[in-house]
Formats: sequence, structure tokens, C-alpha cells
Amino acid sequence: MARKTFAAALLLLPLSPHRSLAHSELPYPAGSDITSQWIYSCPSGRCAFSCPGAGGASHVTKLTIFMGRMSIGSDQNPLALFYAYSTRYIQRGNGFTIDTGLGTLACQVSGMKLDYSGPLKSSDRD
Repeated sequence: MARKTFAAALLLLPLSPHRSLAHSELPYPAGSDITSQWIYSCPSGRCAFSCPGAGGASHVTKLTIFMGRMSIGSDQNPLALFYAYSTRYIQRGNGFTIDTGLGTLACQVSGMKLDYSGPLKSSDRD
């Protein structure tokens, strides 16, 4: 029952409308404590990524992954991984996965160039 309530709460969390990431909303809820960011590019569009439990895409041209903690209620702060991407056919896409303690947070990136890896860039903060 607690897992169903947790999942339902996630659907009600608003996305941050304050800053843009390639002219779209940030893919994580306002109030999230994002500590790490990875930015990938693939101008040829012959690249792909997969985040088990969250999804993925092929023909990817840009991918940004954010990792940190998201606040759910007053006593829950699970680790979460959020991503935003573009493909040859999709201008904006995004997704997320949240650590339930039963698996791992991971993504596989194929053929993409890592342009940045480190703390959240100040231009992508809430």
C-alpha cells in the first residue's frame, strides 16, 4: 500500500517552471536536491541511451542526466535520476527513475560524447 501511495504522490509533483533546459522545463520537481549532472551530445544522431526502469531512446542527439535526492513529504528523500533528451525525431523528451532500495540507478549511453560531468551547473538550477 505504501508503494502505491508513493507512486501516486510522484504523479502529483509539479515540474519546475522557472528555468529552461534547451527551451524546456527541467525534468525534475521543484525542491529536488540535484548534486550531479552529465551532458552528452551526438550530432550524427546515431546514438542511444537506456535507463533501466525508466526508458531510453535511439537516434539521440543530446542527453542530460541529473542525479540527486527529491523531497516527498516531510520524511522521504529518495535518490532519483532524471533525464532530458532530444532525438532526430523528438525535440524534447524526459523521464526519471527513483531508488526504491530494491535496485540500482543506472543508465547506459552508447556512442555519445561526454561534454560535461560534475556538479549541477548553475544555469540549470531551480
